[in-house]
Amino acid sequence: MGVTVRSGLFPPGAGTTAYRRAWAVGVLAAVAVTAGCSDRPGPQPSTEPAGPPTTAPPGDEGPQTPHVPEVTDVTEVLATDLSVPWDIDFLPDGSALVTERTTGRVLRLGPESEGGRLRVSEVATIDVHAVGEGGLLGIAVSPRYASDRTFFVSYTTPVDNRIARMSLGGEPEPILTGIPSAANHNGGQLAFGPDGYLYASTGDAGRPELAQDPDSLAGKILRMTPDGAPAPGNPFGTVVWAYGLRNVQGLAWDSTGRMWATEFGNQEWDEINLIEPGNNYGWPVVEGTGGDAPYTEPLMTWRPAEAACSGLAVVGVTLVAACLRGQRLWLMELTSSGTILGAARPLLVEEYGRLRAAVVAPDGSLWLTTSNRDNRLRGGPRPGDDRVIRVGVTSSGEGDPDNRTGGPSPGGSAPGGSAPGDAAGTGRGEGQR
Repeated sequence: MGVTVRSGLFPPGAGTTAYRRAWAVGVLAAVAVTAGCSDRPGPQPSTEPAGPPTTAPPGDEGPQTPHVPEVTDVTEVLATDLSVPWDIDFLPDGSALVTERTTGRVLRLGPESEGGRLRVSEVATIDVHAVGEGGLLGIAVSPRYASDRTFFVSYTTPVDNRIARMSLGGEPEPILTGIPSAANHNGGQLAFGPDGYLYASTGDAGRPELAQDPDSLAGKILRMTPDGAPAPGNPFGTVVWAYGLRNVQGLAWDSTGRMWATEFGNQEWDEINLIEPGNNYGWPVVEGTGGDAPYTEPLMTWRPAEAACSGLAVVGVTLVAACLRGQRLWLMELTSSGTILGAARPLLVEEYGRLRAAVVAPDGSLWLTTSNRDNRLRGGPRPGDDRVIRVGVTSSGEGDPDNRTGGPSPGGSAPGGSAPGDAAGTGRGEGQR
């Protein structure tokens, strides 16, 4: 059964990274109550904005509980036959910009449809060094795009990783260069935070000791102005915001402005971390939980075989991690105190292969990319790879998310009870990511 994608999928003006990575309380998608697959029609966005809880008329039970967005398993394929799409962000007209790691192309998806999918057009090509995990990586649309017509990209050259600003059809103008690069561990995520500053993740470039060096740009999360200068209030007076990280590829903020990140571990544990300015997350001294001060503990860990998570998004009170080697989404419930409540829940396990980007769209749905043409999927890519996929989001009345509480999930173990010594925990080479 073919998929029909309506043109004008998103309302004008609903775009930018700050919107897509923050709590999706704008327009929510209404979803059909069916099991999801790529051949079924996806959810249609509501035209009514989400509002505050309504008060019942006199004599009724009282105020209604607010509706909390929830990720469903209803999916829709928006685009096919891409080449390792790495990241997504949205323009004010509702169209999406997608980076292709291996080709250096920036693609525009929609808002018009064509042949049952979103129309795909090339809007820029960057000369990149696409060796190993390098190439064209993250993208972030300026929060002031309507006036400055600017977006930002992270990419690998033969000598470094760098961040540049550019416009549609233009050439990249570097704002930060000299970020260490290697075949593996290039980080590469970009996102504008709720504070309006540009955040970037960097890998340790295969030199773990650099992650502990505050003067190095490797193994860090960076925070900067749109000109590449250190943002006011940075803890070290440089662009470094947090350090002791191995290879962060996903950044997201919850409704309170807390910053979350995925982290690729080495042989034992992959992580979800709550990022605080100036904190040291332990790599390479510590992997997973169990470190002593001054290292910050992760709030969720998994064995790499079921994780290797890259993209990260927040949908309501749910933190969503898109996983490469694990070939799934992990859904985690956030609490008002900045912890994760209970165990993570898997979704879409092995349905689409390796999942890379996870981004909240202007209509409140969740967009994903696959990474099956990077020579790491067992059996090779499938017909139609790589894809951009839309995951439906519905709403349910489950109380005020700001009143949810709970302690952190058990550290040092993955959901499902994986234990040291199982197949997931040993003998994993980097090429299995």
